[in-house]
Amino acid sequence: MMPISLPSRKFLTVLCGTAAVATVAGCAKDNEIDVNGGVGITATRSACPAVAVPLHTGDVTLFDPAASRDAHAIDVVAAMTNVVPQCNDSGGEKVYQLVDFDVVATRREAGPARSITLPYYATVLQGGTAVVAKRLGNVTVTFPEGQVRGTGHAQASAYVDRAAATLPADIRERITRRRKAGDQDAAIDPLSLPEVRAAVQRASFELLIGFQLTQEQLEYNVRR
Repeated sequence: MMPISLPSRKFLTVLCGTAAVATVAGCAKDNEIDVNGGVGITATRSACPAVAVPLHTGDVTLFDPAASRDAHAIDVVAAMTNVVPQCNDSGGEKVYQLVDFDVVATRREAGPARSITLPYYATVLQGGTAVVAKRLGNVTVTFPEGQVRGTGHAQASAYVDRAAATLPADIRERITRRRKAGDQDAAIDPLSLPEVRAAVQRASFELLIGFQLTQEQLEYNVRR
C-alpha cells in the first residue's frame, strides 16, 4: 500500500477536546480584547491537542474488481463518524489524548456475514506542519448476514509534552495583560505580533486521524 502525505490544512471535523474559556468580562468574546473593561484576551488555552479528520481522509471506497473505478464496481463505502476526544489533563508532564470513533459502511448488496479490515492513521502535528508522531492501526467493520450496513469501532491516542504545549510566561503575560483605554498598546491585538503568533503556533498541537489511503484512493476522494 502506498502511503499518502498529509493533506493541506483543511478539515472535515474539528473537536477541541477540553478547551476552556474564561469569562473575565461578561461582554467580551473569545480572542478579543475588551479595552473598556481593562482586560486582555478572554480565551484560555488547553494543553490538550485539538482533534481533527483531514479533508478527503474521512471516508474510503473499495472496488470489485479493485482496478475498476466504475460506479457499478463499488463494493464498500466506509466513513468515520462519532469522533469523540477524551483528554486526560491531570497536571503531569504528559497530556494524554484519547479519541474514540465509529466507522459506518455500506456494501453493494446484502449477503453472507462479512468482515473487512481498514487501515487508519493517527498523526500528531506541532505548529500545524511538524509531524511529531504517527501511528497506524486497523479497524474491523462487520456486516451481519443479510444486511448492507456494517459498523466498526476503534481508538487513537497520543501523548503531548506539557512543557511544549505551554506558552512561555512572558508570552502569556503579553496576551493576557490587562489593558485600559489610553494605554499605548490598548488597540493592538497581541496575537497579531509575529513573535507572539510564532510562540502560540509552536505550542499548538493537533491529533489528526483518518483512513490510511493509497494514492489512488486519495485521488478518487478528491475527484468526487
